[in-house]
Amino acid sequence: MVVKLKRPILVGGLGISFGLWVLQSWQDSIIQIGEFSLLSLAAVGGGLWLIRQNNVVENSQTQSIIPVDRQTAVDAIASSEIVIERLAQESQSHFALDNLQERLAQLQVELDRQEIKLLVTGGKSVGKTTLVKELNSVFENFPQLTVDIQETSPLFSQVDEQAGEADNDEKVLQSGDEYDFVLFAIDSDLTDSEFQALEQLKARNQQVILVFNKQDGYLADERASILQSLKQEISSPVVGIAASPLPIKVRKHHQDGSFQEWMEQVKPNLEELNTQLSEMLANQRQNLVWATTMRKALGLKSQAKDLLNEIRRDRAQPSIEQYQWIAAAAAFANPVPALDVIATVAINAQMIVELGELYQQKFSLEQAQNVASTMGSLMLKLGLVELSTKTVSTILKSNTVTFVAGGAVQGISAAYLTRIAGLALVEYFQEQEIVINSGSALNLGKLQQTLQSVFENNQQTKFLQGFVQKDIKRLLPGTETDKLITNQKAAI
Repeated sequence: MVVKLKRPILVGGLGISFGLWVLQSWQDSIIQIGEFSLLSLAAVGGGLWLIRQNNVVENSQTQSIIPVDRQTAVDAIASSEIVIERLAQESQSHFALDNLQERLAQLQVELDRQEIKLLVTGGKSVGKTTLVKELNSVFENFPQLTVDIQETSPLFSQVDEQAGEADNDEKVLQSGDEYDFVLFAIDSDLTDSEFQALEQLKARNQQVILVFNKQDGYLADERASILQSLKQEISSPVVGIAASPLPIKVRKHHQDGSFQEWMEQVKPNLEELNTQLSEMLANQRQNLVWATTMRKALGLKSQAKDLLNEIRRDRAQPSIEQYQWIAAAAAFANPVPALDVIATVAINAQMIVELGELYQQKFSLEQAQNVASTMGSLMLKLGLVELSTKTVSTILKSNTVTFVAGGAVQGISAAYLTRIAGLALVEYFQEQEIVINSGSALNLGKLQQTLQSVFENNQQTKFLQGFVQKDIKRLLPGTETDKLITNQKAAI
């Protein structure tokens, strides 16, 4: 098999590798570790560099709801604009561009919106519709204030627990991003599902008032106990109401000793909620609008980034495949597998440079070599090198072990691990912030997690069998290829 290497870095790497091979006569210690795949040695080579790095651990603690000022909302709009502009530069005729740009322009108007948007949500039969009706009546008495009140479909209402419930609830909660605050209605003590939903809203920096409706259905001491429990369990404001109180029995006694009884409808009890709403709108009205603008901007940014990443991922695939075959050819052709390290680091470094350019992550050649060594160290630390080599060897096992078969194991392992490294970098880059001038610093902790995840997702037997067969056809002539594929199928 002939592979054209047009890049000096690759030729130089292979040349150095060959030079090391000449010295094999007095490097017996190197020969003894020849059973390691090519990236295992690359990993060892980069070990000292890895030790010198500072591990960055992300703080994943859930933050409390924070007030949002105008500048924060403006900054969120600006970050969205950067991503949309980048999408326009890399795909000028993208089908979603017009819609994204229109929504971006609308965000500027949103900053000064006077209308307040309120969303009522909760489980089934907790009184959402009645609550909306009563609130509309209340706000009719305040003509100077425009409030748009909407109700969501019920949460936790799907029968099939495996299909639909989580997705439906997530969509309902996401719809809250369009509203300035949310009334979350319940009619009893908090369930685990309701608590988790509240936590999701909190994570989205959404202002929530927990509304304990139908409290008139409980005795006074029970009602007080539930309210106290709710206030201890969550940090959001909690109010007790009766949007549609149960009728009460009224008895009227007459002087002659007779009496009359009838059921009398009680007026809705929304006093505590009205007080809470009045205070919120008086003190936080503008901040609520800015917070909503920020959420919309971040949602727009996320959508644009997903589209941009999709384009870049499609463009990255051919590059990854090219370098995996180059790595396979280098490992297969080298008579001393233990000396593939220099060539492998060179090949992966060049792949890193190209992927970095694609994702606006600029790497110098020296930085790319360090990254390649770091990724090799991480692969060794996670056990990916040994596991992949054993897996490939198992798929290729046959009764006769030849140099060709051994070279095939090395070549296929090199291609597989190069592919894993490329896919892991793509996943890592996709999660990075898109800014005008991107640096080249790596979060090693995050990169390690991504490597392990990508490896696990590409470790399925069917995928590896197809990958091995594809590699064999590239590495070996037709007769030997057919023989190895036949042996492989017989061994499975």
